Amino acid sequence: MPAWAQDTGDQEDTTRKLGPVTVTAQRREEDLLDVPLSVTAIGSERLELTGAVDITSIQRSTPNATIEVARGSNSTLIAFIRGVGQQDPLWGFEPGVGLYVDDVYIARPQGAILDIFDVERVEVLRGPQGTLYGRNTIGGAIKYVTKPLGGEPDLKVKANLGSYSQADVIVSGSTPLSDTFAVGGAIAKYTRDGYGKNLNTGAEHYNKDLLAYRLSAEWTPTDDFSLRFAYDKSEDDSNAKHGHRLLPSADGTIPVTSDVYDTRAGIGDDNSVETEGYSLTAQWDVNDIVTLKSITAYREGSTITPIDFDALPQPDFDVPAYYNDDQFSQEFQLLYNNGPLSGVAGIYYLDGNADGAFDVILSSLGLSIYQGGAQEKENFSIYGDFTYELNDKWSVSLGGRYTEDKTTADVLREAWLGLGTGSFDPSNTTSVFLVTQTDYQGVERKDDQFTPRVSVSYKPTDDLNLYATYAQGFKAGGFDPRAREDLDPTGLSRQGFGPEQVDSYELGMKGSFFDDSLLLNTAVFFADYTDQQITVQSGADTDNDGVNDTFVSSVFNAGASEYKGLEIEGTWFATDNLTLFATLGYIDAQINEILSGGVNVADAFVTQNTPELQGQISANYNYDLGADRGELSLTGTVSGRDEYYLFNVPNEGFPAGQSAIFPGGGPKLDPSGYYLFDLSAVWTSPTGKYRVGLHGRNLTDEEYRVAAYNFVTPSQLGLDSAYSAFYGPPRTFTVSLSADF
Repeated sequence: MPAWAQDTGDQEDTTRKLGPVTVTAQRREEDLLDVPLSVTAIGSERLELTGAVDITSIQRSTPNATIEVARGSNSTLIAFIRGVGQQDPLWGFEPGVGLYVDDVYIARPQGAILDIFDVERVEVLRGPQGTLYGRNTIGGAIKYVTKPLGGEPDLKVKANLGSYSQADVIVSGSTPLSDTFAVGGAIAKYTRDGYGKNLNTGAEHYNKDLLAYRLSAEWTPTDDFSLRFAYDKSEDDSNAKHGHRLLPSADGTIPVTSDVYDTRAGIGDDNSVETEGYSLTAQWDVNDIVTLKSITAYREGSTITPIDFDALPQPDFDVPAYYNDDQFSQEFQLLYNNGPLSGVAGIYYLDGNADGAFDVILSSLGLSIYQGGAQEKENFSIYGDFTYELNDKWSVSLGGRYTEDKTTADVLREAWLGLGTGSFDPSNTTSVFLVTQTDYQGVERKDDQFTPRVSVSYKPTDDLNLYATYAQGFKAGGFDPRAREDLDPTGLSRQGFGPEQVDSYELGMKGSFFDDSLLLNTAVFFADYTDQQITVQSGADTDNDGVNDTFVSSVFNAGASEYKGLEIEGTWFATDNLTLFATLGYIDAQINEILSGGVNVADAFVTQNTPELQGQISANYNYDLGADRGELSLTGTVSGRDEYYLFNVPNEGFPAGQSAIFPGGGPKLDPSGYYLFDLSAVWTSPTGKYRVGLHGRNLTDEEYRVAAYNFVTPSQLGLDSAYSAFYGPPRTFTVSLSADF
């Protein structure tokens, strides 16, 4: 959708009109109205005027999308679009929604909660992507587009001061060094005290301590050739996020905290997430018809994090962990535009590696489980997507992608007697090795598939586009990084789990009405989701003594689902001063089949992170304060989400008497429906160089859950076990000051 105010330059009347909204959803610059895809585009101006904090802010204005921080994390991304995504960020699992930064695919979700700075726009593409993009993604894609370098020297400084001692500084700038060479950069430092405390250690909880920066250089020796280098790095030293335990300790001596942002975790608070990446993009306009493009990129990341599942001082269910990843990608594109025929063809290669290890410390049992492993993904793809304009009203798009995906994995799992293991921490000399439960080295599987896309567009007028699209999405299989070889006599876990597939059908309308003052985009969709990868984790009793002494995990292709829904996005420039914006997403997500021992148990499962209804209504009013006084922009927003499920099974709580350890029962974990109210006021100087903003978010101080842990029901692991929730930010106020030199 467009930014708030776009002036067409038409001076016949004073009513603001919709200018063209340019996106690159199809790998070429196009008016959003002409793109036969469901795309939400949020420009930098709107992000600025609403005080958007990070990439999760776009969830509120994107229909049928969940974009949140993962449980037990500050910067790991969990994204679902139209019911398709991936909850588990562990190595071995691929995201269902692709994240791109300037056309570079980000393979791992760790460190992917990108803060909003130096950004041109964010695009969210709903439905399978593959015939237009480097990496195929089954659910959709999020594109984070940074600002290009300008032709004149530019420097912008911004400071944010706010609730919980928030203090942010963002500096960005660029300058040409010659007629053909320019450099630029941006640096951002974000600090904030916690929304709560660790009552056990005294540390801040839900705090923020992050440093991020970007550098870029562009060389344009001729009008036909350009070369762009980009580098980015982020260092997140925010304290570990342990969650709010919703049950007292098993012995009843430690009560539930009164503040949902407080914890009593004892594993520690030090946490570190680092990511960095390099990319080199070369573009050659061979002639007016053909453009060749090369995108070369390398990224790496590391995470050291303590996860206190029980959220109590004792190490009843503590998980110290680390993760590492690196990726190399190379993409070659040919963009073609000759009269009625236009499109893109490409070759894509990705070599991605992810590894890690963690201990599961169960002090009440005197046991620890070591889990370590690695997974390499090697992907080679050829894709193409071309549009032919049959006449001035009808056009047809045909696309296809052939993907070869090779997965190689190591999975090691051991049981130890004592607190912690020598495999995770070599300095641990007190624990005693018991048994190896899994030892897979170099197991391998290959998946390949051709996925098509076809679209027909009809434009009865220049301002109305009607389209029908079919697209197939594919996500390769892999290996369960928590597999139990000793409990798998048939060897299924050694074979790994297979690919999953979505067949998506969409009918859409995009139109500009009432003399270009109203833009309305609507889409209805149906998705047939087959061979769905289902993950089940629970406690297990391996010695038949009635006490769960370990956990088991299994991933299997047993799911078949149907998702159908409606999406509406509208922007109306009602008057010269007032702009109204609204979105609505509705989805009916039905799981039709999940086979267990040949029996369909689909009735016991639900679609996770997918509310039936979600939407937003926003109003922006611009007021001219008069000569040499600038302009005041007021923006009020209400966004809402229906109740939804956090896991593939409902978590409605358990009644008193069901659990002998927690006889009082437990509350519901799945989020109830909620509404969030935001209000922003931004003053802009007459020259546009200075801005002062006041942003209030979650003004009613709504407590809303975004993630949870449950290892109490239906099978408990550990004495105190894990039954905790994570929450979105409380009410906050921020003052923003910026100067553009």
